[in-house]
Amino acid sequence: MRRSNARPPAVEPEPSHTMSASKHHQLRPSSVSSRVSFLSPSNSKHHRRVDGGGRRCAVIALAAAFLCLFIVTRGPDSRKYAIILDGGSTGTRIHVFAYRIGWGSMPTLDLGLTASMKVSPGLSSYAADPENAGQSLVELLEFAKERVPGELWEDTEVRLMATAGLRLLDEAVVERILESCRKVLWSSGFQFQHDWAAVISGRAEDLCASSDEGIYAWVAANYALGSLGGEPKKTTGIFELGGASIQATFVSSEPLAPVLSHVLQFGKITYNLYSDSFLYLGQEETYIDPCIPRGYMRGGEPGKLSTSLLNSKTTYRSSRAIGNFSECRLAALKLLEKEKEKCLSQVCHFRLTSMPKLQGRFLATENFFHTSKFLGLGPTPLLSELIMAGEQFCGEDWLRLKRKYDTYDEEDLLRFCFSTAYIVALLHDTLGFAMDDGRVAFANQVGNIPLDWALGAFITQKTSRPSAEISDWIFAVLGDEASAFLYLFVSIMLIFTALSVLKWMKPKLKIIYDLERGRYILTPVNR
Repeated sequence: MRRSNARPPAVEPEPSHTMSASKHHQLRPSSVSSRVSFLSPSNSKHHRRVDGGGRRCAVIALAAAFLCLFIVTRGPDSRKYAIILDGGSTGTRIHVFAYRIGWGSMPTLDLGLTASMKVSPGLSSYAADPENAGQSLVELLEFAKERVPGELWEDTEVRLMATAGLRLLDEAVVERILESCRKVLWSSGFQFQHDWAAVISGRAEDLCASSDEGIYAWVAANYALGSLGGEPKKTTGIFELGGASIQATFVSSEPLAPVLSHVLQFGKITYNLYSDSFLYLGQEETYIDPCIPRGYMRGGEPGKLSTSLLNSKTTYRSSRAIGNFSECRLAALKLLEKEKEKCLSQVCHFRLTSMPKLQGRFLATENFFHTSKFLGLGPTPLLSELIMAGEQFCGEDWLRLKRKYDTYDEEDLLRFCFSTAYIVALLHDTLGFAMDDGRVAFANQVGNIPLDWALGAFITQKTSRPSAEISDWIFAVLGDEASAFLYLFVSIMLIFTALSVLKWMKPKLKIIYDLERGRYILTPVNR
């Protein structure tokens, strides 16, 4: 039996080696330390200590990385909801916005959970019965409750923002209508405050005052286009043709009258906006006989439709419904020019002299879009194409139009002749866009994002109060660059974790002496 402490016998080297066994005995650990980890009974305890420390380091790094990811995905980025009621002239529409606010101040819409619904008539129709106006909101609020989780109702803001329809009513009547609505909103279960039900800016006595409606529409458009928060010159202007008013809003570097100027700030960028709103010029407020298709009869007499706007001084009347596009366009232009006399301000009327130079691109929404779509035109029709389509439609016989467009309500169908002529009179004859100018796109949404002023109001409210949405100390310290810094930190932590795990998983080797083969060999160490 060989003694356990006997020296290994000398073994003749294999043919492929020239080193003798005695030289093997003289091999020092330091001579192989540059190539492998050399372990012996004297340093195995130290190895276990180093190996255990590496594992602890990897576990700590991995836990830190997962914690950072949890903060990013579950912290201030939790889903929230907001509700805006648009009290328009033809009806009230509710918008339920599902959104997230991360480490930047701009909200991100969850389009799959964002929804809207409209009821008619509008709040202004309750002028004779203001105390019952609030009941028109009940169905809309039930719609919202079906989409907002019950546990989030008390944290979900609901706001009623009425527009031009209510601005046309007596102030005392408007307040009674709003008070009726407030009672319903208070009892809705959603978060509500008294001043969250109001008529947004633009007074009935100042028909051309800067309107929040136009500013919000501009915000929504540039949010959807991805230009909000960027260079002012690269933003897009907005034209809205609603039921009772027109809005025009765009960035301008020219000096503006205070009533037409609005300064808006997003992050570190300041936008100087020209914004004008024109009451009594919406599509619902204008109707003239040359624009009524031939053969239209109401009550057995040729159509002669008028509204409170049209009187002996402003009405352009023909003896019968002739459906003549050229005369309709001329009548629409006369209406636009007559409105200059209605403004109380010296600098506030619909005129080229006070409107700054139109630069860049524009989006035309609402009835601009609906008219273009009805005529079968693309998103960027030339004004010359609108004229040709308008001439064809206006000159068509009324009975033939009714058969061709049998899915349309008669009142809606009657408007398209006038709206086509009105758009040409507004964009070309009044604002000066050339017939072949392709800078104006007709759209009601960009991608899946609707171009609605209520969306702009929601975005403005959320970005103006980031501290109310984000309470984490990292955002407070890092400010607007918090998102970039945090994601960089998470990336570094993940890389460090990966390297630590790979290092820990790398097999450890030790050198042992093989008695049978008579040489030193490498063998892995079990963990």
